[in-house]
Amino acid sequence: MHPSSSPTHSSVEDAVSAAVQLLRRARRVVALTGAGLSVPSGIPDFRSPTSGIWAHHDPEVVASIDGFRRSPETFYQWLQPLVRTMQEAQPNPAHKAMTRLQEMGHLHEIVTQNIDGLHEAAGSYNVLPVHGHTQTASCLDCSSRVKTELLWPTVLSGQVPRCNKCESPLKPDVVLFGELLPLAVLHRAKRAMDAADVVLAVGSSLVVYPAASLPQRSLSQGGSMILITLGETPYDKDADVKIEADVADILPRIVEGLNS
Repeated sequence: MHPSSSPTHSSVEDAVSAAVQLLRRARRVVALTGAGLSVPSGIPDFRSPTSGIWAHHDPEVVASIDGFRRSPETFYQWLQPLVRTMQEAQPNPAHKAMTRLQEMGHLHEIVTQNIDGLHEAAGSYNVLPVHGHTQTASCLDCSSRVKTELLWPTVLSGQVPRCNKCESPLKPDVVLFGELLPLAVLHRAKRAMDAADVVLAVGSSLVVYPAASLPQRSLSQGGSMILITLGETPYDKDADVKIEADVADILPRIVEGLNS
């Protein structure tokens, strides 16, 4: 059962130990990961005041479906440096630790808000990208779909990639503001949370809905929560363990604890 108030531990070491004990006893663990997991890989998060992706851009203008339809040129100008960053990014120790947790049988599904594909690059499986991904792009007019690896050279050259069939702009298969989450993936994520007795939330501010509502499906059935992220979240009082520290340090320590 999760506590009614935020837990306190005398040290990060105690909190890591508490997380290890929860994972050892768990029947089924599901992770929810956010942008903070990929920050150690060099990919900026969204909400940091100076370095976040939204620090200097209005998401409703550059990253909404209406904005894309109105000006795909503006969207791709904003996306260009992020594409370059994602192409250079590699899985960090946190991604690798989550893969290890799966290999050890301590983690089942990974529900991720990230679009960078680093979970899969680290060898993880049962990854549910509820905000879409950057592996493919689609034409909004004729529904043609292509691999984005064929498009990135065009994007990096400052041009808008266009459909070979109808010449309309191609949009990466990520969820923009004003779009619905991919329903099949969302339904799988809901089922995963319904079956989980421990939710491992990592690197997420847990403020972007509907993804942020997913842990409540487990908590409402008496599930426990391990929360590893910087800053406050709406779930702080629900978490059995809250650790505010570098995810690339903490997750490998949890793996080490489970191995001992």
